[in-house]
Amino acid sequence: MTIPDLSKIKGFQWDKGNIDKSYEKHGVTPKETEESFLDTGLQVERDIKHNEEEKRYIAIGATFKQKLLFIVFTIRRKRIRIISARSANKKEKDKYEKAQKNSKI
Repeated sequence: MTIPDLSKIKGFQWDKGNIDKSYEKHGVTPKETEESFLDTGLQVERDIKHNEEEKRYIAIGATFKQKLLFIVFTIRRKRIRIISARSANKKEKDKYEKAQKNSKI
């Protein structure tokens, strides 16, 4: 599966309907969501369950305050378009932490 080269991304694109949705539902601000993409341990993979109309990706990354987020996004015209963001659950946190340990070996 091809993972996008995030170094070529020019910024974020927020849909008017989604910009406040993650905060209202999950307490995650747009700023926190964007911060997580600066995490050097950011993990990105294809979202194979929801990939019908366009390629979707899942990311797990930490904010500057170490809040671990689970983010669903797509890429449009070299911009990350956030679909949803929430705090990572235990399984996702464990996966992130395991990958961090393995990268230090």
